[in-house]
Amino acid sequence: MFRSIMPPAATLPTVADWRDFLALTKPRVMTLVVFTGLCGMLAAPGGVDPVIGFTAILCIALGAGAAGALNQWYEADLDGLMRRTAQRPLPAGRMERGSALHFGVGLGAFSVLFMLFAVNLVAAAILAVSILFYVLVYTVWLKRRTPQNIVIGGAAGAFPPLIGWAAATGDVALLPVLLFALVFLWTPPHFWALALYMETDYKAAGVPMLPVVAGERVTRRQIGLYTIPMAATALLPWMLGLTGWLYGAVAAITTAVFAAMAWTVATRTTAARGDAMTPEKRLFKYSILYLFLLFGALVADRWFA
Repeated sequence: MFRSIMPPAATLPTVADWRDFLALTKPRVMTLVVFTGLCGMLAAPGGVDPVIGFTAILCIALGAGAAGALNQWYEADLDGLMRRTAQRPLPAGRMERGSALHFGVGLGAFSVLFMLFAVNLVAAAILAVSILFYVLVYTVWLKRRTPQNIVIGGAAGAFPPLIGWAAATGDVALLPVLLFALVFLWTPPHFWALALYMETDYKAAGVPMLPVVAGERVTRRQIGLYTIPMAATALLPWMLGLTGWLYGAVAAITTAVFAAMAWTVATRTTAARGDAMTPEKRLFKYSILYLFLLFGALVADRWFA
């Protein structure tokens, strides 16, 4: 019998195509990042030149994509252990790690420099901080070390409204700071709802998410607790007179729905695992819609109310 000299199919080198590079940028996450950045820009006083505005949003998108690529480069081993992420380009073997690293670094550097020379220094500086925070603070430092990874790391996804506002005005004011705080406080209940029904994946990968380290009961209580300051922050722009009645009405209604769903999750004792549409999964999905509705109302209030 002759033994084949060809390596098994799984070990044959593969060449990544454009879809793999697009997947590195986490396009679904990027959508929300770009939207909140755009809304921060459109809510700013005085308006912005369309070309400058388009450039700023492009830079925000490229910066978010760079952060996503570097996150996947660093976490390729973890992604390969979780069902939700096992088919990403690196753990699936469709791309070499070096390619992801070079792509992420190049995209990040280009986005910051483009923002600097085409928009303004303040927006470029905040964009650079957001990329570095997500990669170095959240991905490298916090993700594998502490169950507070989402709490502190949530700041990474909260920068886009600040960047958008700074792109339009060249500075930072109270309203975009409140929007930053809103996203920052929204992040823990959003991700912990996901972690409750993906606990098995995180446990298999050794990621110290709160349900893995402290258990479901503590996680549910924390979701309820973090929803309280998040809800207050969502209403603050209207209460302080920074927005009009339209934003206030939408914020009150959508936040009440969020709070009710979070209360259901916080007081539930049944395990959250599985593919069924559980309260945890409903809260996670609604939390994404919630930000879209809230930031959309902010722009509508600024331009039409």
